[in-house]
Amino acid sequence: MSFESGLKTIVVATALDGRSGAALEYARKIASAYGARIVLAHGLDPLEYAVVDTVPGGVRKAMPETALAALDAMAAELLSEGIPSHSEIRQGAVTQMLVDVSRQYGAGLLVIGTKGREGAGPVVVGSVAEQLVRHAPCPVLAVAADWNAGEFRPVPGGPVMLAMERNEATDAAVSDALSLAEKFERTLVVVHAREAAEASAFPNPCAATLEEFGILKTSRFPVHCVVKDGKPEEAVAGAIEEFRPSILIVGVKRASETPGPHGTAFTLLARSRVPVLCVPPDTAPVATEREVCIPVEAD
Repeated sequence: MSFESGLKTIVVATALDGRSGAALEYARKIASAYGARIVLAHGLDPLEYAVVDTVPGGVRKAMPETALAALDAMAAELLSEGIPSHSEIRQGAVTQMLVDVSRQYGAGLLVIGTKGREGAGPVVVGSVAEQLVRHAPCPVLAVAADWNAGEFRPVPGGPVMLAMERNEATDAAVSDALSLAEKFERTLVVVHAREAAEASAFPNPCAATLEEFGILKTSRFPVHCVVKDGKPEEAVAGAIEEFRPSILIVGVKRASETPGPHGTAFTLLARSRVPVLCVPPDTAPVATEREVCIPVEAD
């Protein structure tokens, strides 16, 4: 289901430590553009409070009410901007909670916040994103808390960037990239990473790529294709530095032949401040495995 046809509900993972502010900002912009509602989801993971001495008893008892009050305040602010909103607070592993809430509300997008460059590193960031992308019923947008900071700040009206990788999620990623570029009236930058063998076989890879996936230059918004030689993650990282996009879109496989973080999307999540939209194939997600879930706060 593409953004254009099915983005009616956006689930936002909220934290009370301020980390979710950037994620909520992006969710608000997308919700306004598509006329979607926002579901604010907050999870209380019992593992976080396993050491009794770290959380006073009074705070522990009042935590659900405090969290709910904070979420209600966020929902009221969204409503004042004309964005319908609802808050959900649940006990349990946060990653599983986000998957459950997304399924319950038929979400077309799940937005999470990460710590950015000061976070726990590529292994944890990639693992969290991987679990959510594998099991969530919709695309997952990861927004770093420092996405808009310093030298990495995107240019005003920055383009929508699509990292073109040929896999089972390519069609869905292209569809969402086209929809976002049109909705926000941005240039679409398509990044094609070319290996040595392809350089000799396809003298004009941009034309072939744009035609193959129905990405044609149109009066609705400009399309710019960039060919860079080398590994996809290096090619995309270079394009990000050059074009300063407002969002990066990557098609991500539901499963991997190797354990742990994998693929361009997960590498870029760990090394880039640019918000990354991980788009899975437009098919039903794989069965959820509760025992492999990782709390989103760990990233």
